[in-house]
Amino acid sequence: MISLLVISGSPVPGASTDILLRQAADAVRRGLRGAARVRTTFVKLNDLRILPCQACGEAPTPQFCFFDDDMAPLYRELARCDCLLFGSPIHFDTVSSQAKLFIDRCNCVRPADFRGADPDHGFLKLIARKRPGAMVLVSGERQWTEGARRVIAGFFKWAEVTNEGLLTYRTRGLEAGEAAGSAAALAEADALGHRLAGLLRRRCG
Repeated sequence: MISLLVISGSPVPGASTDILLRQAADAVRRGLRGAARVRTTFVKLNDLRILPCQACGEAPTPQFCFFDDDMAPLYRELARCDCLLFGSPIHFDTVSSQAKLFIDRCNCVRPADFRGADPDHGFLKLIARKRPGAMVLVSGERQWTEGARRVIAGFFKWAEVTNEGLLTYRTRGLEAGEAAGSAAALAEADALGHRLAGLLRRRCG
C-alpha cells in the first residue's frame, strides 16, 4: 500500500491549486496500477484549525508538538506518507498564509537536540526515512514564484521529502479553477504524477 498525501494551501474552493494537485494525484494512482494500491489523503489546510507556531524553544518529543489541534493527525499523515504533493497559490511573493502556518508548525519534526544525542546534527529527526514529493504553485502572470519555491523546498528538506518536480501555473484572470480549462497545465500535472509513480514503482519492485 502506497500512502499519498496531498496538501493544498489554497483558501479558495475549487481552486486551480486543488485541480492540479488532484490531477497529479490521479496520475500517481494510474501510474501505479498493477504494482501497488494507493491510499490518497487530500488535505485542504483552510478547513483545519491550526494554531500559529509559538516558538516554544523546547523539544516536544516523543510527540510532534505541545499543542493538540488539527495538526495532530496531519503530523501522523506526514510521517507515514510515501509521497507528498504540496501546492499553494502565490500571496505576496511567497506561499499562502495557510501553507506558511502549516510549514511553521512543522518546525518541530526536527526539534532541537538539547541533550546532545546527535552532536553532529544538533536536531532530532522525528521523520527518518526520505520520500519523494513535488510542488504545485499557482500565480498571476507577473508574480514572482521563486520565494514560494524556496519556502517549500526548505520544508521538504526539513521533513525528509526529496523534491522531484515543480509545476507552475500562471492564471490569466481571477476566476477560480481556471486550470481546469488548460490542457497544457493538466498534461503537465499528469507528467508530474507519472514521474512520481515511476519512482514509487521502483520502490515497490
